[in-house]
Amino acid sequence: MAVASTSLACPQFSGLRRSSCPKLDSPPLSISTAQSFFQNLDSHLRLSSSSPRNKACRPVVAMAGSGKFFVGGNWKCNGTKESIGKLISDLNSAMLESDVDVVVAPPFIYIDQVKSSLTDRIEVSAQNCWIGKGGAFTGEISGEQLKDIGCKWVILGHSERRHIIGEDDEFIGKKAAYALGQGLGVIACIGELLQQREEGKTFDVCYKQLKAFADAVPSWDDVVIAYEPVWAIGTGKVATPQQAQEVHVAVRDWLSKNVSAEVASKTRIIYGGSVNGSNCADLAKQEDIDGFLVGGASLKGPEFATIVNSVTSKKVAA
Repeated sequence: MAVASTSLACPQFSGLRRSSCPKLDSPPLSISTAQSFFQNLDSHLRLSSSSPRNKACRPVVAMAGSGKFFVGGNWKCNGTKESIGKLISDLNSAMLESDVDVVVAPPFIYIDQVKSSLTDRIEVSAQNCWIGKGGAFTGEISGEQLKDIGCKWVILGHSERRHIIGEDDEFIGKKAAYALGQGLGVIACIGELLQQREEGKTFDVCYKQLKAFADAVPSWDDVVIAYEPVWAIGTGKVATPQQAQEVHVAVRDWLSKNVSAEVASKTRIIYGGSVNGSNCADLAKQEDIDGFLVGGASLKGPEFATIVNSVTSKKVAA
């Protein structure tokens, strides 16, 4: 099959690694070469689909993946018995869209309080767990203990664990494997520092962190990936919808090429980094953003409900 001679301009990414572009010149290409070219072309088109000049390409906003919209609230090291009681009351009375998986992650010492009084509509996550079975590990919490108290999920690889506590990729991957083995779902966090983005290393950093999970986990069935650019966490800065979409597309393509197309489709890829009630709808409209991991705004019941309900943006015409 002959292919007409043409050339493609590389998509430009602000702060992201530029991918090499295929270029076709005479003589005509073989069938196998042409197939390879169009596979690469599809990847380039997906990576640039979030550019403003392409917004009219899809009349209806949809989810690229097949998983259910997912919103998690990471309460971090915040709260008292009193303030958490008020937050639980607000969440229990909130009207939440039915087609969303909702999870909150309180500090360890309040998990029992939350689990015993929070509506069953919302599942409970821990913010961390140990790499293996419990024992002489002062200050740690095991996956078995989390299951015993009723947790369904655990957040692993959060940037504050990576960059403040010093956990490395391999250690985090092993934690994820053990947690999954105990029947916990894993919210697997990845993301780059500001300096890494400015140096064009965003994809490289995220791929390296993804590989550590892929090398360790026995299955992706109970894994949600949370892309959280470190420069946007708790800073008030937020990635633009286009910036977030570019990385989410790249993560899904990495899963397709390095794990399987089925995993790429089924795995939820959620965004975190100063998500709030004002910006969630625009972010949710991006087809590869399958939900959110929310920090400060998750401590405000009504605002967190607004973020959960941003799933409706997926159903609105662009």
